[in-house]
Amino acid sequence: MAGARVSPPVVVALALPLLLAVVVAGLAVWARLTTGPDTGPLELPTRIAPQASSPSCEAVLRALPTGLPGDTGDLAPREIDPPVPGARAWVAEPKPVVLRCGTERPAQLGPTSPLIVVNGVSWLPLDTPPGALATTYAVVDRGVYLELSAPTETGPGPLQAVSDAVVDTLPPQPVRVR
Repeated sequence: MAGARVSPPVVVALALPLLLAVVVAGLAVWARLTTGPDTGPLELPTRIAPQASSPSCEAVLRALPTGLPGDTGDLAPREIDPPVPGARAWVAEPKPVVLRCGTERPAQLGPTSPLIVVNGVSWLPLDTPPGALATTYAVVDRGVYLELSAPTETGPGPLQAVSDAVVDTLPPQPVRVR
């Protein structure tokens, strides 16, 4: 039995599935690396935003820059379809940055809520469910409430840019707690 040879058809039969598996895995990795963020129209879920069409929200939305700064460069605007009053979106990974103006008072806002101040604007970090791909913050010291959801991968740029637009258009007010 010493020196037994494996016939060429057996070698091919064993090597072909292995080669196919390597090619498929390589294509999957390549597709993942070359696929960018979704830039198509974004459909937002319905939310109650009683002041979305208010002059205050219109002023903030006009003051926003076209692109938002992110850790990897400017985030391009993303179309919302169907259009939603008081809302804007920007392309980001793993999900878009979304701003909603005129939303309801955050239910979790209370006398001891932990606020963060960014460029003179008080933001309330909203509860984020485990596994969520974005963090949501609410502006709580102006005449209207705004909510900004952004993936952590975008960095602080979206919060800073929206804060600048808020400071330029809406006067500060005391935080209203119940």
